[in-house]
Amino acid sequence: MDVVLPCLDEAAALPWVIERVPAGWRPIVVDNGSTDDSARVAAALGALVVPELRRGFGSACHAGLLAATAEIVCFCDCDASLDPGLLPRMVDAVREDRADLVVGRRRPARGGAWPVHARLGNAAVAGMLRRRTGVRIRDIGPMRAARRTDLLGLGLTDRRSGYPLETVVRAADAGWRIEEVDVPYLPRTGASKVTGTWRGTWTAVRDMSAVLREPARTPAHPDGGER
Repeated sequence: MDVVLPCLDEAAALPWVIERVPAGWRPIVVDNGSTDDSARVAAALGALVVPELRRGFGSACHAGLLAATAEIVCFCDCDASLDPGLLPRMVDAVREDRADLVVGRRRPARGGAWPVHARLGNAAVAGMLRRRTGVRIRDIGPMRAARRTDLLGLGLTDRRSGYPLETVVRAADAGWRIEEVDVPYLPRTGASKVTGTWRGTWTAVRDMSAVLREPARTPAHPDGGER
């Protein structure tokens, strides 16, 4: 399995994150213009380091997807807020053909892990998603698993904060089976680039709202047909 880890100045968190990637899986750290030692630390820990100079969470995620070669690809934040050791049960649902996309629902493990404004923004977007697609998931979280070729077939275009949501929207348009599982959400290491402030949260909600305003598409379903 390949685990895509979008990274921007996460040198302090990388050792914790990479050591929790399951044995035999490959961590792909996408350096999105870090000014610290993230790339050097990741390489020293055995990760494949992929540079992506175009800033944006979606840019980093998609660069990692393109670099991946495993049949099933996972995504996880690189700030030590989510434990990659929890990914195998998500992968099992895909591998055993119980789901086409599995998304981790963040459940704060302690106070302060998920600021109130970020949770409110997430809830608002989840509500808009239900109205747009009928998919009833409660978190547009960054931790997920799906087959690589199927993800590429969705034709994802967002390169900012809307990338995780666009994945779910396009998967829903294609009739994918989408499953949500609870995952503990820990206080991140370092300052958040998105949800740490009201402004960052508003920017993310704005990006996601733009995704929801796009017309529905009918990309190929994972079984090879269209729905």
